Amino acid sequence: MPRELLILRHAKSDWDSRAKSDFDRPLAKRGKQDAPKVGAWLYREGLVPDHVVSSPAQRARQTAIKVCKVLEISRERIAWDTDIYDATLAALLDVLGRCPAAAHTVLLIGHNPGLDDLLLHLSGDDLDPPQDGKLLTTGTLARLEMPDDWDQLPRGCAQLISITRPRAL
Repeated sequence: MPRELLILRHAKSDWDSRAKSDFDRPLAKRGKQDAPKVGAWLYREGLVPDHVVSSPAQRARQTAIKVCKVLEISRERIAWDTDIYDATLAALLDVLGRCPAAAHTVLLIGHNPGLDDLLLHLSGDDLDPPQDGKLLTTGTLARLEMPDDWDQLPRGCAQLISITRPRAL
């Protein structure tokens, strides 16, 4: 069975909130609606992850919890990794390298620009940019077929299967 990586950018955040910092910014109303839609789509597609790892930033945390609730994955099974917040490509590759060897489907929830960089690295920059020029808009999920080792992820090692935006669901 091939391994898959599901890269999910957090759902739409509330820029008008009175959050003390960027880290504390919550989801907007649209984000609270989109996250469960993404979870329901994953469930319908049979893409229930073995391992979920998320940024602990408020908007990513809320996205992870809402997606996982639909997938019937308890909060306790979500790995909160501070290295995902404001991450570089190298940091995200390290996060993936720490995934359990037995995990065949991993859901990674985080932020841009790091997730875009990760997607371009794994797919080998062989992507046609969308008309609006944005790869992973808020709530967008990229699905990739991955090599057998989470710790060995050279440029171009993955095959992009799909990119799904919440408005398409």
